[in-house]
Amino acid sequence: MNSISPGYVNTDLLKPAGRLQPRWIELTPQKRFGEPWEIAGAAVYLASEAARFCTGTDLVVDGGYTLW
Repeated sequence: MNSISPGYVNTDLLKPAGRLQPRWIELTPQKRFGEPWEIAGAAVYLASEAARFCTGTDLVVDGGYTLW
């Protein structure tokens, strides 16, 4: 089984945490939120034939947030 671990993505789910958003951006090396299409690319890859030999893979798509 494979998985995707997204970082903060620019969707309606972020709106309730408005006051925390500047801090999250500050802590992300790319200094921005991800966009949904950037997470979708990881899903397309894992669903494709190109990833058929991948097992137990966790693709972290977080703009470097977990890099620290």
